[in-house]
Amino acid sequence: MKRLFGTDGVRGLAGEFPLDGETVRRLGYALGEMLGGPQRDGAASRVLIGRDTRESGPLIEASLSGGLKAARAHPCSIGVVSTPALAYLTREGGFAAGVMISASHNPYRDNGIKILGPDGMKMPDSKELTLERMVLDRPAHDIPEPPAREAVAPLLESPADGLLDGYRRHLVAACGGVGALAGLSVVLDCAHGGASGIAPRIFESLGARVRSIGCEPTGRNINERCGALHLERLCEEVLRTGADIGLAFDGDADRCLAVDRTGRPLDGDFILYLQARRMQRAGRLRGDAVVATVMSNLWLERGLAEEGIRLIRAPVGDKYVLERMLEENASLGGEQSGHIIFLDHFPTGDGVLTGLLLASAVKTEGLDLAAIASGIRKYPQVLLNVRVREKPSMLPPTMMTAPTSAAARPKPASSAVTREKRASQSSVATRRAGPTFMAASSSRYSTQRSSMVCRDSAAMIGVIRMVCAATIACGVKRRPQEPSG
Repeated sequence: MKRLFGTDGVRGLAGEFPLDGETVRRLGYALGEMLGGPQRDGAASRVLIGRDTRESGPLIEASLSGGLKAARAHPCSIGVVSTPALAYLTREGGFAAGVMISASHNPYRDNGIKILGPDGMKMPDSKELTLERMVLDRPAHDIPEPPAREAVAPLLESPADGLLDGYRRHLVAACGGVGALAGLSVVLDCAHGGASGIAPRIFESLGARVRSIGCEPTGRNINERCGALHLERLCEEVLRTGADIGLAFDGDADRCLAVDRTGRPLDGDFILYLQARRMQRAGRLRGDAVVATVMSNLWLERGLAEEGIRLIRAPVGDKYVLERMLEENASLGGEQSGHIIFLDHFPTGDGVLTGLLLASAVKTEGLDLAAIASGIRKYPQVLLNVRVREKPSMLPPTMMTAPTSAAARPKPASSAVTREKRASQSSVATRRAGPTFMAASSSRYSTQRSSMVCRDSAAMIGVIRMVCAATIACGVKRRPQEPSG
């Protein structure tokens, strides 16, 4: 079981374990050691560090840099950036690793650390477990102290000043080039986060008429009543301005949700459905398959099936979606929460890229998102998030019908109990899709997540009774929050 990493890196309250200065420094040192110190030519292994707009970001960056330098690695800071941009720059810039300091969609008091390999992809579980042992199980005196001047504010040299232009060119080319969105009216909500300095400029360079909100970060307003978790203001702006489409990103811009011209929110399931149909008709949907998670609504599976497209389900987390995509050689995958991976463009979810491709479909193909959405009937699905004092085991092994080694992982968010009531009890629905329950209990923001597929109504009733009994016994407080960062 992981002790430090969750489904999306290390998460917690800034300044408290595991994001206290000493633990972060130890993590930086362990990462530097894992990279192997200086390379054959004597140069230090370069690590590109980026962060979102949280006020705690620079302090975490300083501690991490101190640990890296103590291990003779070379940290390079690019400052405020999105996670997808950092991933792209890590690979294209030839860095040994990338580190993103962000807690994604969480409030400003939280923060996190995501570690990327030289290919821009998130570190696999095996390496995360190795890092955990190096950080948590070794004596403190085994880690050298950084130089005195670096203990407070490390000096970070940054050769990455021109790299962001390369990332922008990559996105412009993916959308069809300059002028591809000419005349399209778009409202962008950047969540006062990492997309604030990136997304508006790219959409404008493509010719779109852009109205931007959520682009004035203060260090404390990231995700505050804005962005992908709070679409209310975006819906209002789309209706007020008569825009063709609205797009919302989260704090580190690795997810995107949309709003159609009528002010209707469109989630990641809708985006997957739309793009899967487009890619299939263009002959670019490899295997006629899409990878989603157990959280995707049953309508997506059945809607894709009508188009001759298989839906393959993975555990919650874009990291596990990507793993399954690589196993299945799939070109499209994602989550209901808005993490969408277009593998032919890049092996990581990119909210800005997702928004650009969706806007391009509206512009170039004349797609009416509102008309398409009006024909979709979702199955009833309820997500309840709970906070508890303890983490008792609630699910006996005999009831876990579809576990994998990645199916139950610590998750840095409030825990969730998901219930889906199926309108149809067909054998296909029972066998392949649900109802799916995500049952978990947590202490503060860390969770122990267990997922399973209930095969019959008796199992469903048993799960409901066990969850209710356990949560009541542990002192439950409901807390609205979305899974997966």
